[in-house]
Amino acid sequence: MKWLVTGGAGYIGTHVVRALLAVGEDVVVVDDLSSGSRERVPEGVPLVVGSVLDRALLDEVFRAHAVDGVVHIAGRKQVPESVARPLFYYEENVEGLRTLLAAVVAADVTRIVFSSSAAVYGMPDVDLVDEDTPCLPINPYGESKLVGEWMIKATARAHGISYASLRYFNVAGAGAPELADKGVFNLVPMVLEKLTANQAPVIFGDDYDTPDGTCVRDFIHVVDLAEAHVAATRRLATDPDARLVLNVGRGEGTSVREMVELIGEVTGLPDAAPEHHPRRAGDPARVVASADLITTELGWKARYGTSDMVQSAWAGWQALRG
Repeated sequence: MKWLVTGGAGYIGTHVVRALLAVGEDVVVVDDLSSGSRERVPEGVPLVVGSVLDRALLDEVFRAHAVDGVVHIAGRKQVPESVARPLFYYEENVEGLRTLLAAVVAADVTRIVFSSSAAVYGMPDVDLVDEDTPCLPINPYGESKLVGEWMIKATARAHGISYASLRYFNVAGAGAPELADKGVFNLVPMVLEKLTANQAPVIFGDDYDTPDGTCVRDFIHVVDLAEAHVAATRRLATDPDARLVLNVGRGEGTSVREMVELIGEVTGLPDAAPEHHPRRAGDPARVVASADLITTELGWKARYGTSDMVQSAWAGWQALRG
């Protein structure tokens, strides 16, 4: 089968592209290169540079490449930025997906894997978040992902599309040093940036109702995440009635403080006591996945732990920044 991967030149997208190629699938990538890199797209994979907001471009991609299904990863993903620029996030994430779905329907494509987020849950008051936990997002990023899920569900019902909406938890690590996260927006690269500059890492908020006062998150290795996408595409290839909404996590909570300490241990960089800054807008105290349903539906289970994530991220940091 041939899969269109939007955002396939970015951090997560390049891992998904390589995972699909590894199991013999054909891939075409659409990416506006605002955060992705042309050189990360494997040789032989067509790269169309452009936005999912460009309907004419999407129509041409579907015509030229005989696409069987879509893996939609393109979008904006930073919670604080979404709070500061909500209309930008609704345009990029909601209107971008609406435009893509219109092109999908016009091209009679009947399979889509959607990059959703645990941010749809907001601030759930449960130890483990399962897929039936009420969705009450507390920031525009989470809202944009939840609206995306609604659009896909309605479009699937109307047009006979099978889908899997994958609710990512906190992604970290790298499948190879050259594929490491180049941005400094997520916790692990943010801490690495500080430590390599002999500066104190920053913890946003130390007064949450958690064991050590810092946010608790479920971290997932990007390689495991990519393999979850492959499992989803295989299910959609054989099950035209699939209508799936699935968490992608490990079911284990790690606090921000614990992760900062682990990064220091793995890297061996000079220890610097973290600085505590005020809470960031839109950050919930604890979000940890129940990952049972994805195992039942797709036979997928995470293989890597937080130490693997940090070690691979550190190798990538050194390779990309010397």
